[in-house]
Amino acid sequence: MDAPVRMRIDLRPRRWLLVLACMAGVAAVLWLGAQLAHQHSFRQGQARATTALRLTANALTADLARYEVVPQLVADLDLIRKLAADPGNAALRRQTNLWLAEQNQAVQASDIYLILPDGETIAHSGHLGPASFVGQNFSYRPYVIDAMAGGQGRFYGIGTTSGVRGYFFSAPVEDEAGRISAVVAVKIGVDRIEASWRGNQYRVLVTDPEGTAFLSSEPSWLYHGIRPLTPERLARTESSRRYAGTPLAELPIERLDLHGVPVFRLPAALGAEDARRHDYIAVSEDMPGAGWTVHVLLDSAELRAEARLAVLSLMLLIAVAGIGLMMWRQRRARIADRLAATAELERRVTRRTADLARVNAQLEQEVAERRATEAELRAAQASLVQVGKLAALGQMSASLSHEINQPLAAARNYADSAAILIERGDLVRARENIAQILALVDRIAAIGKHLRHAARKPDDRLGAVALAGLLDETRTIVAARLASSGAVLDLDVPADLPPLRAGPTRLQQVLVNLITNAADAAEGAADRRITLAARAEAGRIAIRVRDRGPGVPAAIAARIFDPFYTTKGLGAGLGLGLSITANIVRDFGGEIGCRNMDPGAEFCVTLPQAGAAEVAA
Repeated sequence: MDAPVRMRIDLRPRRWLLVLACMAGVAAVLWLGAQLAHQHSFRQGQARATTALRLTANALTADLARYEVVPQLVADLDLIRKLAADPGNAALRRQTNLWLAEQNQAVQASDIYLILPDGETIAHSGHLGPASFVGQNFSYRPYVIDAMAGGQGRFYGIGTTSGVRGYFFSAPVEDEAGRISAVVAVKIGVDRIEASWRGNQYRVLVTDPEGTAFLSSEPSWLYHGIRPLTPERLARTESSRRYAGTPLAELPIERLDLHGVPVFRLPAALGAEDARRHDYIAVSEDMPGAGWTVHVLLDSAELRAEARLAVLSLMLLIAVAGIGLMMWRQRRARIADRLAATAELERRVTRRTADLARVNAQLEQEVAERRATEAELRAAQASLVQVGKLAALGQMSASLSHEINQPLAAARNYADSAAILIERGDLVRARENIAQILALVDRIAAIGKHLRHAARKPDDRLGAVALAGLLDETRTIVAARLASSGAVLDLDVPADLPPLRAGPTRLQQVLVNLITNAADAAEGAADRRITLAARAEAGRIAIRVRDRGPGVPAAIAARIFDPFYTTKGLGAGLGLGLSITANIVRDFGGEIGCRNMDPGAEFCVTLPQAGAAEVAA
């Protein structure tokens, strides 16, 4: 009795050491998981910000490209060249001002104006407004200096006259001798660009070559530099009067590297009551043509929340694993108790095995009987398909008889007329009547040909079938039923619809059944249109037949394709039409379905598209 007691006492310290080791391991796993989760979330955020950056830079480039050629087009006009050559002509000034105003409204720019080589503005699209540029001197602006040097000027700044931010394009005006006589400048506003950035999860910041923000989705960041405002930078900015005396400041920004991703730490809005600093994942891209740098910032708060959620999920997983381990240990402890009852259970199982063997033999016999019954049912179903087809053939025969009587009567009238015309010697009109008789005979032959095809058993091989060619004969077959119900069949089949893989005779039977069923539903409805549409969808052809009748009640929707199930009155049908249709569609490797519309119902048949070899054959 002493040895077991000593063993229990010795194991307790080891058990506590094991528990402490497990806790330390769990803590290490959680710490490592937190680091990996934050790293993954931040890199995903950087990828999303990079995508948004590309879209923003492309949108800015495209917006500027709309106006890039406008100054040169205006500079090449005779009216502009004449005014540049004779700036004192008052009539030319008035004419040019009016023309510039019209063109400015057409291109949706902010201002279009003409500047002499000395910097004086002599024509302006807004010459009648309080912020007219006429008489103003812009010789200090870089875009004027670049254009006077023969180049294309581009410049961003705040208007010294209007006080409105904008981007300036300029081009030189040359006289007949090739000398530069003036400069055409076009200014576009940028407020609409900023407005498109607001309201989403990204902050957008555009800085000039000196690092000063002149476009921002956050208004409080405007005219703040992301780099130190050194005297050299301030002097270069002041020399061009880019910001028209607007005071500049530095953003209180900290550049960090968190989880291998560049991060800007700065307030969400300067001067706000909530001055807490946020960490933004920052990506940047230069726009060399404009001299800008576009920055897209993504707040990392949501990414940190995603990482915390991942860590929490890991904690739950570890907790579940720990509970599972405890349950497993308890289960092992119970196994010893169950071993004692195993022998008794085995004895009982042996006794019950004999009973189960007898029951199993009975079940096998029942399965064999059910398989035989299923084979008989399939044979009966195949017979019923042929019976249903012959019944449909009877209905088709009545329609075809009606269609044949009409061309026969017409042919008789043409023959009588031809005889009279021959007696009169009018051979030209007689030939025309005989041609009409031949056309009617061809139509009767086509109707009879369809009757022979419809009577065959469905043993035709599957191949490429053009739906459009099959619809003309189908309309002939269902014309009498459509006329009796007052329904109108509208076809919506594209001319370039690819061929589908089916048998032409059985496919026509499917179409006849669906259109006839739609005519039954449309009878008595306010809108008796029946629409047959076909479209190519992902390598398959979808044929939809829709009526505007009462639709299919929900209580019978699941049984509508069952054999002998019909909603028509006694003697109105055998309930085999839709069942036959469904079997034919399945034989073609397709699918059929029905859904209610508002109003009416729509049957959709989806069949495979014919392969290249079948189309070639």
